[in-house]
Amino acid sequence: MLKVTNIRVPVGEPADRLADFCARVLKVPPTAIQNFRILRKSLDIRNKGRLEHVYTAAVDVPDEPRALQKAAGRAIPYQPALFEPPNPGPELLEHPPIIVGAGPAGLLAAHQLAQMGYCPIVIERGRSVRERSRDVRIFDRGGSFDEKSNYLFGEGGAGTFSDGKLTCRNTGPDTDRVLEILADAKGKPSILYEAKPHLGSNRLPAVVKALRQQIIEMGGTIHFDCRLEKLLVESGQVVGLETSTGYFPTRVVVLGIGHSARDTIAMLNEIGVPIEFKPFQMGVRIEQAQQRVTQVQYGKSWQAQLLGPADYTMNVKAGTQEVFSFCMCAGGYVMPSVSQEGYFCTNGMSRSFHESPFANSGIVVTVDAANVADSGFGHDPLAGIRYQAAIEKKAFELAGGDYHSPIQWARDFIDAKPTRDQPPSSYPRGTKPMNLADFLPGPIAKLLADGLLLMDRQWSGEFLEGATLVGPEARGSCPVRFPRDPVRRESIGIGGLYPIGEGAGYAGGIVSAAVDGLRSAKAVIARYKPFHR
Repeated sequence: MLKVTNIRVPVGEPADRLADFCARVLKVPPTAIQNFRILRKSLDIRNKGRLEHVYTAAVDVPDEPRALQKAAGRAIPYQPALFEPPNPGPELLEHPPIIVGAGPAGLLAAHQLAQMGYCPIVIERGRSVRERSRDVRIFDRGGSFDEKSNYLFGEGGAGTFSDGKLTCRNTGPDTDRVLEILADAKGKPSILYEAKPHLGSNRLPAVVKALRQQIIEMGGTIHFDCRLEKLLVESGQVVGLETSTGYFPTRVVVLGIGHSARDTIAMLNEIGVPIEFKPFQMGVRIEQAQQRVTQVQYGKSWQAQLLGPADYTMNVKAGTQEVFSFCMCAGGYVMPSVSQEGYFCTNGMSRSFHESPFANSGIVVTVDAANVADSGFGHDPLAGIRYQAAIEKKAFELAGGDYHSPIQWARDFIDAKPTRDQPPSSYPRGTKPMNLADFLPGPIAKLLADGLLLMDRQWSGEFLEGATLVGPEARGSCPVRFPRDPVRRESIGIGGLYPIGEGAGYAGGIVSAAVDGLRSAKAVIARYKPFHR
């Protein structure tokens, strides 16, 4: 097969004409194209008068050498790198490996282990995705907060209700394998090749449930409402877990606890599991009219009307610091990213239809160890968690409790004056107009204000027009990292403990977390024989 790149197709052309455009690149008749497969699809919006999809495809043609010569560097021989799990290792397992956490990292680790015959046990502190979806709906309508089942805890992890973006900077067989598994689990085939694949928070629960069913069918077990209370270690080796539902013996624990399991991180730190501070992101979430965003990005041509709501990525330099967008949700909703009673944080989500009239995105800066220490939170590994928590607690209290979201016109924030009227918002539980700088650290607020002005300049004054800010946006990344051996992937100094995903400090999204979990499962497989009950 040949890999053909830079196949440019104007937006609006019928999908069945893609092979014709590929034939033009190869300078062959359309009838010569055989076994056409899309490898990559992106959108070029630089020329608002001619919006184009840009494809990479794998094709069969009768005379490959001649086609290569005519393609003038836009085609090469295609040999896909296939995913190959390692051969099982020699060591025996007396008990099944245990995965802590049913987020993307944990589920993909469990899926690979189950497929290879290791009968993994997954424990999840929250509830099944069906029950969790019900609990989230009740909370959105004004119900009480449930620390077991919410936007962050439960089957599927935080990613289930945070938009469903499947974008990942990593490439290669492991990433391809993760996307194939998700597509097979009630995802959609296009996630295998789209540059910005998106499922939506309405579709992800079905994907998560399908993954669970596959894991069980392949020999795995999943326990909900089962919280890790203590990791048992003897002579530097994991020997078991104490949980809220009982004791589990094991010598292999795959730790996928997510970025918000603060109590679990504190417990692990207390018993001596190596943990280190990691820089993290802090900021606010901006809401804008989706129609304005789409017009700025796509223009007003007839082609733009075919594309649906647009997204954006922003990155500016305010002095020596970067201020950048994070998790942009086109046609989305602001939601409460809360894991503890009495604390408040925001995030964004969108459904597959992008039906909301609002766009929202995190606007954040990176907080390092010096920032945290200068704010009085110390130098120890958990200082960043205390920094996050203090801001979230203050935001909750200043907004009057009951999980109302602080809100402010973006221009008022820049001018350092509180908002007095009631701006519109997609946030479901109601908002409280105020000055967000009352709970944001001064240096963070100053950087955000400077960065927003620079972003507005890039959009010729359109970025802040009618925009509001809510916040804080504090859970974009985990403020700790669990050091691990780069080859064995075990925790440094704790045999049998495999930290994975965002909560371990090694991922930043659904797919990157899933890939990290998959790779640690491969490390377990390479060391141990399959477990047989």
